[in-house]
Amino acid sequence: MAITDKIYVKNHRQLSSQLETNIPKGAFKGATLDILFQGEGLEKLDDATRDRVLDFAQDFLDCACDDNPYCGCPERKFIRYLLELRAQGLGPDAIVDVMSDDYMLYAYSGDVLSFLDDGVRTLEAAEGLARVEGANEKCNEIRDAKHDLAK
Repeated sequence: MAITDKIYVKNHRQLSSQLETNIPKGAFKGATLDILFQGEGLEKLDDATRDRVLDFAQDFLDCACDDNPYCGCPERKFIRYLLELRAQGLGPDAIVDVMSDDYMLYAYSGDVLSFLDDGVRTLEAAEGLARVEGANEKCNEIRDAKHDLAK
């Protein structure tokens, strides 16, 4: 299960009430993306909520793909966002706090920790493959990325 399947809309019941429609709890579920991408009813949201919803749409739903928002770009952009927060030295709890402040999203710290740990394990495997192939430069690059993620 991808980390984006474990990212939830904070106060989704309140948001559903303001929009006068049901939305799923998952931030990257189809119905949620539809509402955000189409922007219908966003004028019903209070200013602070609308600003965060629009920030989310601008930062993650903005791409030129024909299948947008179902092209996978929003999920990849969000994963990049999580990795950038980690690169800034934030731990799982702080990452959850920042995503909550930035976009009114939340996740369980354990899920974020598992995502980061899976990333380290994947980089370990890639490092081993690069070493076997004799790609020393790539091996060093992967090792540095692994070290940065594991800090």
